[in-house]
Amino acid sequence: MQLLDRNFNTSVEPVRDSMISAETARTVEQFLYYEARLLDERRFEEWLGQWDENGRYWVPRFHNQENPFDQVSLFWEDKMLREVRVRRVSNSRNWSQQPPTRSSRLVGNITLLGLDAEEQLIVRSVVHYTEWRNQQRHLAGTVYHKLVSLDDGSWSIRLKRVDLVNCDDVFANLEVFI
Repeated sequence: MQLLDRNFNTSVEPVRDSMISAETARTVEQFLYYEARLLDERRFEEWLGQWDENGRYWVPRFHNQENPFDQVSLFWEDKMLREVRVRRVSNSRNWSQQPPTRSSRLVGNITLLGLDAEEQLIVRSVVHYTEWRNQQRHLAGTVYHKLVSLDDGSWSIRLKRVDLVNCDDVFANLEVFI
């Protein structure tokens, strides 16, 4: 799938309710907590394994941005770009990671919104993200995941959209994933 494929469904508005059991809802919560842990522990290769083959990582540049095609985004990454960034931030010779970024994410207010037209589960949560690399920075925002249910009962990420509270601010380098 091409990065500029306008047919990629970026909408996070459900088209129908999901009939999810409490047990399944708990697996979704644990999946999001595990994703945060992988990122905080810089286990990027394992984190890449959480993604659907055609998954997209999107951090809009503007509040209420409808899509990543008509306006610039802070991030709009497909599999290849996520892998390139992982290799770059993990490389011991990368000057922008000397010292490496350390981070802590607090994920909460997890809500299962429903299903999209492709039967992907839309999940809304909030994140408070603190990082340190020579100085401390705090970011916060609303996160939308579109999750694909796998045959073994686990999940993979088709879309991760991070709507930062201060998305229209001027940022120093955003090196690692939020």
